[in-house]
Amino acid sequence: MTNATTESRTFEADVSRLLHMMVHSVYSDRDVFLRELISNAADACEKLRYESIATPTLIGDTGKLAITVTADPEAGKLTISDNGIGMSRDELIEALGTIARSGTRAFMEQVEAAKGKDGAQLIGQFGVGFYSAFMVAAEVDVVSRRAGSGEAWHWTSNGKGEFSVAPAAIEDAPERGTRVVLTLLDNAKTYAERWTLERIVKAQSGHVPVPIYLVEKPGAEPTSLADGAALWTKPKSEIRPEDYADFYRSVAAQYDEPAATIHFRAEGRHEYTTLAFVPGSKPFDLLDADRKGRMKLYVKRVFITDEAELLPRYLRFVRGLVDTADLPLNVSREMIQDSPLLAAIRKGVTNRILADLGKMAETDADAFGEIWANFGPVIKEGLYEDYERREQLLTLARFATTTTGGLRSLKDYVVALRENQTAIYYIVGDDPARIATSPQLEGFRARGIEVLLLSDPVDGFWVSSAPDYEGKPFKSVTQGAADLGLIPLLNGEATPRAESTPEVATLLEAMKLTLADEVADVRASDRLTESAVCLVAPDTGPDRQFEKLLSAAGRIDDTTKPILEINGQHPLIVGLAGLQDELLRDDLAHLLLDEARILDGERPGDARSFSERLGRLIAKAVR
Repeated sequence: MTNATTESRTFEADVSRLLHMMVHSVYSDRDVFLRELISNAADACEKLRYESIATPTLIGDTGKLAITVTADPEAGKLTISDNGIGMSRDELIEALGTIARSGTRAFMEQVEAAKGKDGAQLIGQFGVGFYSAFMVAAEVDVVSRRAGSGEAWHWTSNGKGEFSVAPAAIEDAPERGTRVVLTLLDNAKTYAERWTLERIVKAQSGHVPVPIYLVEKPGAEPTSLADGAALWTKPKSEIRPEDYADFYRSVAAQYDEPAATIHFRAEGRHEYTTLAFVPGSKPFDLLDADRKGRMKLYVKRVFITDEAELLPRYLRFVRGLVDTADLPLNVSREMIQDSPLLAAIRKGVTNRILADLGKMAETDADAFGEIWANFGPVIKEGLYEDYERREQLLTLARFATTTTGGLRSLKDYVVALRENQTAIYYIVGDDPARIATSPQLEGFRARGIEVLLLSDPVDGFWVSSAPDYEGKPFKSVTQGAADLGLIPLLNGEATPRAESTPEVATLLEAMKLTLADEVADVRASDRLTESAVCLVAPDTGPDRQFEKLLSAAGRIDDTTKPILEINGQHPLIVGLAGLQDELLRDDLAHLLLDEARILDGERPGDARSFSERLGRLIAKAVR
């Protein structure tokens, strides 16, 4: 405490570190700070609009909502003020001083990892925009008065680890809202010049839903920089691509280009306007299953909430808004959750977004390929969660396969089915490179059968519940019998018998007894052409990789015994079948099982026994 009314505080550790990075940053575009402060001011105005629905006196007679940017070149200061909701003392401390959200730490980790990446994208992506002011300011002062309050508060900091909060004189405070004053660094004085401010505001904030005015110097008349007209209410023919991109950056808080823009008005039983964007890059928390969507709900251009869940979770990366006149302005959150109208809007918006993505997939494969690369793992969650749209999502999905370097649709897969092929084959794993070289694929490659390579965490779940695509069932290459006998080899040769000799058949029976405690069966394989052994799951129950996922998640206690498949044509197996040394043959049986485990990405069942058996084999070989 510096005196009876001023309280000094230390920023939390993560925030202090963040501020240090901001102050000492070398970002190529420091203009981002102005966009962030204007976006914060616009949010404050929208919050006031919403709260004034229940309490009209909050707006009073102070005129229409607006944001004012005031330059003071002589003093080297820049002020961004709004007449929005304002902040109380506690809200100032929470919003500006003690934020310890996960985004702060994640932002710093990304900055350190990215090195040369554009900081503007990261700042917006992680929601730490206010702190960007310290890239251009030696000191930041915030004076705020919450709507309806008789008190005003002054927050100040130089960004070097501490901030202070004190009461502000009412006569020096806004009647309502917030004033942010930046004392500019010597190398940032151009941000107090008219042409610089006009350029940044028109390029980056021209479509925020609140008017923006510029005061060239203290005492000058304000001039309009942006009219605050809602972009989504304008005819599409009047909106330029750069207008959409500017609005996207405002609503999405990202600084890339939108990968897709979806703007439409639904008419009929329910009327609403939707303006949605697919981002050009991944949000940092994309794979967080608890992450909520970022679609805003407006009623007659008044922002209501961003927690209406207007899209299913698997479309949580989509940014934008829905504006409807069919809901009352004083709609409660409880009413939103139970509203049949919102349910209808949710269904309509979801279907339209998926339909537009489907059209893009057909007409611009490269652009859609980038969207799928960024968001495919999340969209595939819908295959598991959204039964109603599963067919639509399967058509949209793209997959890496064993026969192409790029991504393939199931439609293309089905067109390329081999003679007598009746199933869509897939293999699941957590390492794309490893599963592409799995021994279970050998027989499929020899026959030119395309196999989907599924390496996303959700793949094991959706593929186990997806019954078919266009009548073709999904079948794991690591489960059950391969049943490849009716599909000809590419070289035109006849399919070899799985068991080549009576001696091999006898060997399999002996291995069943030897390995009875560790495997459910030992059988000849028609899926192996090069490797000696592999493991597969029984015909019933989960696929081996899916079972591993369930076990790791604690969903099952015991895993089923695998089946060991043997390549009866392999020289090692043929040689083993002719051995008369039973001890050596038993050792080799266990070693072959451990080899199959290693090929499957596992460890030997018992490391010590594995080492002892290997040692006995080496000793016998060098005698």
